[in-house]
Amino acid sequence: MKKMISVILLLAMVLSLAACNKGGNKKDDLGVEKLVADYGFQWTDANAPILNAQGAQELSFTVYSSKNASALDYNDMKIMQDLFASTNVNVNWENVSESVYTQQKNLIFSNKNDRPDAIYHAGMSAGEIIKYAKRGVLVAISDYLEYMPNFAKILEERPDIHAQLINVEDGKIYSLPRIEEMGLLQNPNLLFLNKAWALEAINAGAVTGLTADDLKDGINMTAAQMEQMLIYFRDHDMNGNGNVADERPLNFVYNNWQGNQCDLYGMFGLNDNLEHRVIVDGKVTYTVQDERFKEATNFIANWVTNRLIDPVSFEQSQDNFLANGKGMETYGAFYWWESETVVSHPENYIICNPLIGPNGDQTVCVSNNPEVGTGELIFFSDCANVEVLLAYFDRYYAPEISAQINYGPIGVVYEEERDANGMLVQKPIPEGMTTDELRLQNAPFGIIYLSDYAWENVVNMEPRAKLRLERLKACATPFVPAGVKPCPNLQFTLDELNTLGSYETNLNDYIRTNLINWLMKGGVTDAQWEAFQNDLNGKIKLPDIKKVYQDAYDRYLANN
Repeated sequence: MKKMISVILLLAMVLSLAACNKGGNKKDDLGVEKLVADYGFQWTDANAPILNAQGAQELSFTVYSSKNASALDYNDMKIMQDLFASTNVNVNWENVSESVYTQQKNLIFSNKNDRPDAIYHAGMSAGEIIKYAKRGVLVAISDYLEYMPNFAKILEERPDIHAQLINVEDGKIYSLPRIEEMGLLQNPNLLFLNKAWALEAINAGAVTGLTADDLKDGINMTAAQMEQMLIYFRDHDMNGNGNVADERPLNFVYNNWQGNQCDLYGMFGLNDNLEHRVIVDGKVTYTVQDERFKEATNFIANWVTNRLIDPVSFEQSQDNFLANGKGMETYGAFYWWESETVVSHPENYIICNPLIGPNGDQTVCVSNNPEVGTGELIFFSDCANVEVLLAYFDRYYAPEISAQINYGPIGVVYEEERDANGMLVQKPIPEGMTTDELRLQNAPFGIIYLSDYAWENVVNMEPRAKLRLERLKACATPFVPAGVKPCPNLQFTLDELNTLGSYETNLNDYIRTNLINWLMKGGVTDAQWEAFQNDLNGKIKLPDIKKVYQDAYDRYLANN
């Protein structure tokens, strides 16, 4: 009997060890001194391996990650193989689909006996980080910055980024960010106008105050002139196919992250966005509390009622919008980042400056789409020899590596030879592939640092990104007032997160329901507007929500 018990206990120990060793090295933590002595661990020379050959053979790590369906398995990606060759850090990638990760996320965190060492594309919210940090599940990355020279330098040089990452509860950092700064995301809309259609309307005498010479990029148009244009587009067979009903005067994708309706509110001096939340002179402001929002909504609703705005704009998906723009021209005007993506003949469209409203206002939306993505990579506290894995991922923040993580590797996406300025330059796209297809297949995305230095010294920006930036600098960003800024990533206390969790979903649903109803059904009456404001300040708890954001923003400024 004793012998049987001994066998059972031994078997249990073996199974336990097997579980601990599954997918990577889960042996006892060796400590930095032993890592240095036995495995040549070093983190200061970016051009030298992190481990020696013995370390490459005997140490390994398992990283769990979702991936795009088009992407190669990360283990098979050239950039990952190149990183192993240059670092000697053996990372085994366990890839799953994005939907599978969503389903498994909580299970991974709760199964303490069989976790990976880290999760890439982790998508961790501030609340999740606070919860798991309190439970001791996550590595406090800020305790290991000496092994991460690239990331430490970012935090030192960019206090604004540091302020977006710290956990308010203990002042530590528990996740690594994705940082891609091009200056694009703040203004996600440009207004394009069909030049030939506009010329026909002008020549027909349907538009006052404009001539053919005005039809060029950067045209200034009043709301009244645009309305005259749209009426003409609606009432005439602009594409000459014999059908007056298939013209779509003004088109967009309602509440989409780009090409949405928000810039229309700029006609009334509002820098609106999808959250209706923006920073004005250091104060968190909700545009839906401004009387001008009512005036703008009624004005826009009139365009919807009169079919100057295509009603499909409020129900179509982004894919439908892009598909409907191809082939025979049906769009008189539309909001998007570039005409090249939307229509078959982009040369037929010009870019407009923001429309000038009835009261002389001319401004654009300021999106809260962040260029710093927090919660991208986390490490579990039971990861042995985490210093090595942190040093490995720190290499991702080197600009040349970041470019390859984001777009694809040298030799596949980038030329082996640099250009005359010593910068990475993209190879021609293989026949039969698009830029996006090549990129999605070969780039893992995730943690990177691509900012001004990289774009000016290391890697050439994609041609389409350059084009977007040039257009935005000419026709969007000059029209944002100096005191108006997007709301950055903010870190909240647990109590603040509880407040947002209790009220913010109701707020968003309430605004969304009322706004779509007003826009589609002729506008908002004074009585409806008054009831709406009373609800915002009462049962919807907007003052409580606004206070949470203001307190968090004040902390962000104090740490910046």
